[in-house]
Amino acid sequence: MLTINFTPFPNLETERLLLRRVNENDANEIFALRSNPETMKYIPRPLVKSIDDALEHIAMIDAKIDTNEGINWAITYKYDSKLIGIIGHYRIKPEHYRAEVGYMLLPEYNGKGIISEAIKEVVNYGFNEMKLHSIEAIIDPENFGSERVLQKCGFVKEAHLKENEFYEGRFLDTVIYSILNK
Repeated sequence: MLTINFTPFPNLETERLLLRRVNENDANEIFALRSNPETMKYIPRPLVKSIDDALEHIAMIDAKIDTNEGINWAITYKYDSKLIGIIGHYRIKPEHYRAEVGYMLLPEYNGKGIISEAIKEVVNYGFNEMKLHSIEAIIDPENFGSERVLQKCGFVKEAHLKENEFYEGRFLDTVIYSILNK
C-alpha cells in the first residue's frame, strides 16, 4: 500500500504560480471563496458565514495535512503571496493508489489559465511524489468551465452518476473525470 507523507510541506512552483501551504493569514480570501454563492455554485457544501468559519476551514485543511489524509495548497502568483485560489488532493485512497483533485478560484482570476497551470503541477506531484496511479475529479455536470479545464489537462470522463448525492433537499448528479499515470 501507498505511504503518504506531507512533512515537510511541499511547496510547488509553475511558470507563474507558487502553490504554498494555506495559513491563517489567508482567512479573508478563504472567506471570500467559500462564502460566495457563485464560487460555491457547483460545490454542495454550506457557505462559510464568518471569518471564524474560514479559520475553522483552514484548521481542517491543516489537520488533514498533519495526518496525511489530504493536502491543499494556496494558489498564489510568485510575485504576490495573496491567496487567489486553493487546490489539493482530497479523499486519498492509498489502497487504490488514487486521489481526488479539487480546486477553487476567486472569480476575478477566472479565464487566465491559472487552474490549468495549477492542476498540471498538482497532478505531476500526485504521480511522481505521491506515487498515485490515478487521479479523479468529481464535478457537477453543469460545471462546463471545470469540464473544459479537466479535458485540457488530459482528464477523461469516466462516469455520469445519476442523483448519487443528496444536498439541501434534492438529489444531485455527479460526473467523474480521471487521468492515469502512464
